[in-house]
Amino acid sequence: PAKATFVGMGGVSARGGFIFALSLIPSVMLAIGVVDVLDHYGALSAAQKLMTPLFKPLMDVPGLVGLALITDLQSTDAGAALTKELYDDGLIDKREQTIIAAWQYSGAGTISNYFAIAGALFGFILCPIIVPVIIIMVMKFVGAMICRFALDTVYKGDFKNDN
Repeated sequence: PAKATFVGMGGVSARGGFIFALSLIPSVMLAIGVVDVLDHYGALSAAQKLMTPLFKPLMDVPGLVGLALITDLQSTDAGAALTKELYDDGLIDKREQTIIAAWQYSGAGTISNYFAIAGALFGFILCPIIVPVIIIMVMKFVGAMICRFALDTVYKGDFKNDN
């Protein structure tokens, strides 16, 4: 009983995986609900106008993906759900979804993972605590730009039929 959690004994089983996945549903549902409310009040179009000057030259994605990218800094699953919703609603195409996924995949859940996991090492880090976070953020953009370059050169023909 001392090792038992809501996931089960040790948490390594099909049941444990299912219950873990089930525990993610509230945060994903909240994120999707927030996006619908924000979209209703025009926040997505405002975000698009504000973020397009940053995202278009760097990653060639519209500014309205800013909410999904910011959400991904806290929760990987919610960021992925928002990106999927943008794609399903036809607001982004498959190429843009792939670039966004490259940004999200590198350093996924940056803020929560960094402060929860790396917090144990803060006493040993020789640089200011913010420096690794800045490096992670810069590398997220570098990874997305590399993905963009690969899609525009090597895999150029793969997105001919996508609208």
